[in-house]
Amino acid sequence: MGVVRAPYRPWLLPLLVLFISLFHTTLCNNAKINFREKEKQVLDQILGPGRYDARIRPSGLNGTGVDGPTVVRVNFFLRSISKIDDYKMEYSVQLTFREQWLDERLKFNDFGGRLKYLTLTEASRVWMPDLFFSNEKEGHFHNIIMPNVYIRIFPYGSVLYSIRISLTLSCPMNLKLYPLDRQVCSLRMASYGWTTDDLVFLWKEGDPVQVVKNLHLPRFTLEKFLTDYCNSKTNTGEYSCLKVDLLFKREFSYYLIQIYIPCCMLVIVSWVSFWLDQGAVPARVSLGVTTLLTMATQTSGINASLPPVSYTKAIDVWTGVCLTFVFGALLEFALVNYASRSDMHRENMKKKRRELESAQSMDAASDLMDTDSNTTFAMKPLVRHPGDLLAMEKVRQCEVHMQPPRPNCCKIWLSKFPTRSKRIDVISRITFPLVFALFNLVYWMTYLFREEAEEN
Repeated sequence: MGVVRAPYRPWLLPLLVLFISLFHTTLCNNAKINFREKEKQVLDQILGPGRYDARIRPSGLNGTGVDGPTVVRVNFFLRSISKIDDYKMEYSVQLTFREQWLDERLKFNDFGGRLKYLTLTEASRVWMPDLFFSNEKEGHFHNIIMPNVYIRIFPYGSVLYSIRISLTLSCPMNLKLYPLDRQVCSLRMASYGWTTDDLVFLWKEGDPVQVVKNLHLPRFTLEKFLTDYCNSKTNTGEYSCLKVDLLFKREFSYYLIQIYIPCCMLVIVSWVSFWLDQGAVPARVSLGVTTLLTMATQTSGINASLPPVSYTKAIDVWTGVCLTFVFGALLEFALVNYASRSDMHRENMKKKRRELESAQSMDAASDLMDTDSNTTFAMKPLVRHPGDLLAMEKVRQCEVHMQPPRPNCCKIWLSKFPTRSKRIDVISRITFPLVFALFNLVYWMTYLFREEAEEN
């Protein structure tokens, strides 16, 4: 049989192409318009009047019912830490805080994945957890240019709440090792009114706390942070609580340059008076008083930046010992001055005694010359008896056994300085630096080892 072919119509192909183009354009326009309309319809459907009550909390996770607690997962991004105040024992942070929970009443049709999520800027439109920061002193939201807050509602009913806030939080500090210390500052978040039977906070799995790169702090270094739970029980019930501990290490270089080295220099300058002449009273007094007042000013300035605590800090030990050394140098000059006056008084007494003895000897010589020529004198016998020789031998043996001990090096060295005032200065030149070096050794070994022990 033969095949019957349809007649060729050249106008049919352009007409078909035109029809397809018009249909595609109309379909795209309708889809675009329908997408925005559907988004509005979804918002009216799930949040319209009489459809959603923001006062009622969502049911439990995975449809466990009203009796199950609502689970809220928390995470935040730490943007900056502006200051850590030792005096007020507080620190200021800026963070992006996020909460996520499931509300089955907010489920909607995503139209084949075209509606990924709905975005709101009014937190009052949906139910919100009553979370608060338990150790917060001050805080504020950011409203420039628009309020830095958004709420995202996903098709399966998940709600994401994100907001940028700045907080000033209390941080109780232990300053026993200051400025060689480490401080742990906490950030605590808890439910204010809902107990654990109704609301439970959990850390988001994976990476609950994120910290901005190159976080810069003027006097501290953020070593690490730890997340934990801190549920609290009161007479009204048990409340869910989250906390993150931030471990800060104090930068010691600042305090080494501003406190420790200047104090060492003041102590060393106070030792200059040991090398001045003991008669230079104005120079030695002014040097001692100046260093003492400067050290006292330095100590008061350090204490002004710290809270008054009942225990002794490491910096108190250092400044107290340095102040004692400076005060000791001033007292040393007072002792030298007293010893100098005592030496002068002793020399004057010896001089008077020598003058008196010379006068007496001159009087005795004149008396001898004035005596009568017939006066007889006792003469020593020229012949010695055997008994006298034996007595002299015993005396010689006693002298051999009673020889004075050999003088040691210290006495020989001190004999070069005949006066007591000069000896005090010479001994102080050696004693003060040695004792200060010993104190430095004990101080740094003690507090550095204690710092390592607390770190471990």
